Amino acid sequence: MPDARCVRVSAREAVAAVAEGFTEHRPAAPALRPDGPLGWSGYGRARERASARTGEEESVLYGTAVVGGRECVLVSFEFGFLGGSLGAHTGDRLEAAYALAGERRLPLVSLVATGGSRMQEGMIALIQLQRVARASSLLRSQGLPQIAVLRDPTTGGGWATVGAGADVVLALPGAQIGFAGSRVRPADADPYAYTAEGQLAAGQIDAVVPPDALPGTLGRWLAALTVTGPAVAAPVPGALSAAGLPATGWDAVEQARAAARPRAGAYLDAYFEDRLPLSGDRCGGSDPGLLCGVGLRDGRPVAYAAQCGTAIRPSGYRTAARVIRLADRLGLPVLTLIDTPGAANDAEAERAGAGAAIADAFAAVAAARVPVTTLVIGEGGSGGALALASPDNTHVTADSYFSVIAPELAAAILKRGPDEVRSTADQLRIRPQDLVELGVARSVVGPVSPAG
Repeated sequence: MPDARCVRVSAREAVAAVAEGFTEHRPAAPALRPDGPLGWSGYGRARERASARTGEEESVLYGTAVVGGRECVLVSFEFGFLGGSLGAHTGDRLEAAYALAGERRLPLVSLVATGGSRMQEGMIALIQLQRVARASSLLRSQGLPQIAVLRDPTTGGGWATVGAGADVVLALPGAQIGFAGSRVRPADADPYAYTAEGQLAAGQIDAVVPPDALPGTLGRWLAALTVTGPAVAAPVPGALSAAGLPATGWDAVEQARAAARPRAGAYLDAYFEDRLPLSGDRCGGSDPGLLCGVGLRDGRPVAYAAQCGTAIRPSGYRTAARVIRLADRLGLPVLTLIDTPGAANDAEAERAGAGAAIADAFAAVAAARVPVTTLVIGEGGSGGALALASPDNTHVTADSYFSVIAPELAAAILKRGPDEVRSTADQLRIRPQDLVELGVARSVVGPVSPAG
């Protein structure tokens, strides 16, 4: 049953709710056999009734639109037409919509409400998913963004292609979302897992957006993903504290661990005039200790991945890698903020693939063709911190340190006593000024100048 908060609207009502203007496109429609490709008895009459009830010829309509002052190609599903199901002619329209976006060099926004593939067309319906995947992949290779808005319900192949295959996935509150539709789920399945909120918690979508906030949110995303000109390295943020350079290695550790030190959220708020979060690793997890998304600085989009001072979970590294690869494909510069004692190393993290996730983050940074700018704002703990650091454009604040491992652990590995931790910190040369001298960092950044 639909969530009580969900109000199902038609495809055209969904378009009118977000678009300031819409010009519909229609591909040439081949003649339909009376009862479809399988000769399914009664299918032709069912289509006629669906058309009479909804005023539509198919379960999808598309065209060019203006959303939040930005032009895009807009796709909208009509759930009232055979449950928004995908058949051969639906595939024609979806393929044409992706092609139109490529031809016009426009982002694609999909307002999805579907029960999956159309039973009355059998395997002909199912193979439309391959067509959609191919069209989506081609648009992705052209460096054009795809945004999906999941309405109620979004299940089956429509979720597994148009929905989950988008770069940014938004959902309306209470919407049913899942590969398994309500009639084919296990009887004892947790219903929360099939909701927008459950999918957000599981790292499968980026945000749950109330209907009245959707037009503005889409406009902000279209602005954030629209790139003009080559990617220019993101400016290095200024330090938010007036801390002086530490005298010893242990002083550096204490300054970086100080409770009052500015954290990632404060840096992001000071750096961006607007930012939009990207959440989740698309593998079942999300990590609140790593903030990811796209922000606007001086009107220009910059992707970011910011550690928040906690041990980073595998889902955090996978989310960061996802965002960096998206930025690389769209031509957005990347800003990373380093602040972690290290990667999570508990048994749960190992089972969740900590090593592979960290390797993936290293690979995403290494392969990025766009410039990556890094600022170490606190603790730089081992490979768990280095995985998101730029190899050639890393800077440090005075209240930060970067080390092969925390001094306490280094002393333990070297079989030194607790009284030798401080001297070990000095030997590791982890102070900001040491990092610049060693060539690990390019500069120690000064405090942000106060507005005058």
